[in-house]
Amino acid sequence: MLQAWRWFGPPDSVSLNDIRQAGARGVVSALHHIANGTVWPLAEIELRKALIADNQGTQWPLHWAVVESIPIHEEIKTGGPNRDLYIGRWIETMRNLAEAGLHTICYNFMPVLDWTRTNLAHPMPDGSEALRFVGKEIALFDCLILGRPGAWAAYPASWRAVVEAMHLQMSEAQKATLQANILAGLPGAEEAWSLPAFRQKLEAYANINAHQLRANLVYFLAQVCPIAEGLGVVLTLHPDDPPRPIFGLPRIASTAADFEFIFDAVPSGANGLCFCTGSLGARADNDMPAMLARFAARVHFLHLRNVQIEDHEVPETFHEADHLDGQADMVQIIRLVLAEEARRGSPIPMRPDHGHRMLSDLQAKANPGYTAIGRLRGLAELRGVERALGGEYYPITT
Repeated sequence: MLQAWRWFGPPDSVSLNDIRQAGARGVVSALHHIANGTVWPLAEIELRKALIADNQGTQWPLHWAVVESIPIHEEIKTGGPNRDLYIGRWIETMRNLAEAGLHTICYNFMPVLDWTRTNLAHPMPDGSEALRFVGKEIALFDCLILGRPGAWAAYPASWRAVVEAMHLQMSEAQKATLQANILAGLPGAEEAWSLPAFRQKLEAYANINAHQLRANLVYFLAQVCPIAEGLGVVLTLHPDDPPRPIFGLPRIASTAADFEFIFDAVPSGANGLCFCTGSLGARADNDMPAMLARFAARVHFLHLRNVQIEDHEVPETFHEADHLDGQADMVQIIRLVLAEEARRGSPIPMRPDHGHRMLSDLQAKANPGYTAIGRLRGLAELRGVERALGGEYYPITT
C-alpha cells in the first residue's frame, strides 16, 4: 500500500515534517480555503503540490497522492436548476488537477452534512479520547433541539421517554456542545451550519428520497466520468458516515447493494470507490471482506480505521476504536488489498483515519480525529500488518 496521511494545508496543526516522521510517503489534501462550487485555479493547485513536495532539506520526500475532496455542491445533490453550472465547475477543477499530475480524487454524496459525531472527546479506558456517535443523542438533537417534524418516527419507540429524560437533565451548555459537535463542521466538511440554516437545508430535501438522490448521483457521474476517463482520472466515492439516513436525509452509499447499483448505472472505469472500513463498519450487516473482494477492481483509495458498535438499535451507537480492533478484521482487509495490488501491479493509497487523541496531543489543539500521535500509532500498526503479510515496499512515485 502507498502509506499516506491527511493534511488540511498550512493551517493544519500537524505539519508536513510531522507526516515525514510518521513514515508516510503520500499526502492526501484539498484546497479547503476555496469556496464550495468554485473552480480551483491551476496556480493554486501547483502551489499546494510544490509545498508538499518541498522536503525541507530532509531525505524523506512527500508527494500529493490523493485529492480529498472536491466538494459536491448541494445544487448537484438536489438536482437544482444550477446543477449543470456546478458540474461544469467541478469538471474544470478536475481538468486542472489532471494537468498538475493529480489523478485520484475522493468525493462524497452525503446531503448537507459530512461525517457526523455527537462526542468529539469520548474518554477511553486507557485515558485517550475518541470520536463517538450516540444514537440517543442524535435523537435528542433531532427531536428536541432541532424539532424536525415527524422526527420521532425515525427512532425506536422505546427511546422516547429515555431521550426526554436525558434532555431534562442536560444543561444549556451541554445542549450547545451537542449542537456544535453535529453542526459546526468537522474536518473535511463542506460548510458549518447554524440551526436556522440547517432547518432550511433540510427543507430543500423534503421531496428528495433515496431514489431521487441516487438519480442525481448517476446524473453527475454520467457527465463527469467520460471526461475523467480521457484525463486518466479515477473518482473514489466515500461511503456515507454514518451509513444510514440521518435527520430525514437519504443516504445512498452505505451497503453493497448501493455500490452495485452505482457501478451498474455508470460502468465507467473512472467510477471508483474509497473503501472506508470505519464508515462501512458502523453497520453490523456490512460484510467488509466480502464487499472488498466484490469491488476490489473499483477500489482506488483506502481509509483504514475501526469502529466499535456499542448498541445495535438503529441508529447504532459506536465509537472510534483502535485501528486493529473493532468491527473490521483489519488483517483480512489488508490481505485482500495486497492480493488486489499484486493483480494490478501497483499500490493503492491508504491513510490511517481518525486516530485517538493521546499523549501530548491531549494538550494540543488539533482537528477532531486528526491528531498526530493517534494516527501515527494507527499507521505503525497497519504497516506492521502489511509487513507481516509479506507486503512489498513500493517506492515513491511522482
